[in-house]
Amino acid sequence: MAFVSQRETSGTYTFSSRPRAVENRGRYREEPDQTLSHYGNIMYDRRVVRGNTYGQRLLPTTTQAELAEMQRQQEQKRKTLARRRAREQVRVRTPEALQGRQHMEVQTELYLEELSDTVEESDVQCQTDAFLDKPDTPLFVPAKSGVDAATQIQDGELFDFDREVQGVLEVLVGKVMEQSLLEVMEEEELACLRAQQRALEERRNTQLIEIQRLQEQERRHTEEKERRMAQQKEVLKKQKEIAEKIAARAYTQQHLANLVPSIFTTLRCHGFFVDAVQTDVETNFMPWLMKETLSTLDKRFAARSLLDDLIKEVDLKRLLERTNH
Repeated sequence: MAFVSQRETSGTYTFSSRPRAVENRGRYREEPDQTLSHYGNIMYDRRVVRGNTYGQRLLPTTTQAELAEMQRQQEQKRKTLARRRAREQVRVRTPEALQGRQHMEVQTELYLEELSDTVEESDVQCQTDAFLDKPDTPLFVPAKSGVDAATQIQDGELFDFDREVQGVLEVLVGKVMEQSLLEVMEEEELACLRAQQRALEERRNTQLIEIQRLQEQERRHTEEKERRMAQQKEVLKKQKEIAEKIAARAYTQQHLANLVPSIFTTLRCHGFFVDAVQTDVETNFMPWLMKETLSTLDKRFAARSLLDDLIKEVDLKRLLERTNH
């Protein structure tokens, strides 16, 4: 049983639940009910939960394949929706409305339809026919076809076996002999081909062995040549290094013959080779001597200044005495 609803405005029908076709249903009441799961009865629907809903629901093993199929369909539906959303994102959309304006939905169909949030519906029910009594199964009698006819054959009317079989035997024996000869010739030809193939393989193996020997000989010659060249290069390299060392030593000796005295002279001039006595005299004695000399000169200058002041004072007193007398 499926529930349908009718739109009063357009006169069309829409199903509130998905309709299901009745399959494997017998026409008569006497037939055994084999597959009750195909009936549209909600008591056999897996989505209807009976008993407590907080307990774990154990599914029978027969529904595992159906659950796998449902999961595959859900995964396919999810991929389809993802592809659709991707196409919608890539698709060019209507540009945004200007400031102060807004987009409005407009029907572009040939016939306008009144749009409403509430759809007027009405429920309609339908019931299948009742079971009928199964009549007796009639016996199967094949239908008669064609026209009855009869033929009478007397002795000797068809053929003489001893006479007619000679041609057939000649053909059969000839074919057997011809096939035997062909098979013998084929065997001989195959034997010749195998012999030629063995000879070719032996010749090829001999050539391969000779090629491998030549390749090995060439490889040994190449390795020996490379080894000799490496030894010669090493000898030349050592000779070159020895010659460079000898030349460098001779150049160094020639260059250092005049370089050592000039370097010592330069270092001595720049004060790198210091005389201890001279350094002591320059750093300790000479500053002390200068200091003592300056002290003595200061004392002498002070004594001379004092003497000059005394002499001036005596001269002034004598001058005053002379003026008074």
